[in-house]
Amino acid sequence: MDIPIRVRRLPHADGLPLPSYATTGAAGMDLLAAVETPVTIEPGKRVLIPTGLAIALLPGFELQIRPRSGLALRHGIVLPNSPGTIDEDYRGELQVILLNAGDVPFTIERGARIAQAILARVVRGRWHEVTDLDDTARGSGGFGSTGTHA
Repeated sequence: MDIPIRVRRLPHADGLPLPSYATTGAAGMDLLAAVETPVTIEPGKRVLIPTGLAIALLPGFELQIRPRSGLALRHGIVLPNSPGTIDEDYRGELQVILLNAGDVPFTIERGARIAQAILARVVRGRWHEVTDLDDTARGSGGFGSTGTHA
């Protein structure tokens, strides 16, 4: 099922294609860097990379921004707030925070695939305060409590 995403191309995105799915089975659309000149990310540093796009989502949807596995594996380029969330009522430019967790500087060129965007439905919750919770086998065990110990 295709859900429409209204998009406005900003002037610095002229000439760049809109996000698209690389294959028919892909869950994410590649977001491209709309930088005017190359941007180098030094090891351990973060940069904000523009996409040149502003969007309007249908009510009940969000756009999740996730890292690209190839950039993470080969160059250590990750998204420190992954997944990032673009809310349905945000109308500003989509921008992506990139972190160089690698050992060498990495340069982002115009049109480089920097992240992937996944359209997702939003289910809103409502807190209901109670005095007791039902018991489970796990109980209050957290952080690693369900794994095997060597």
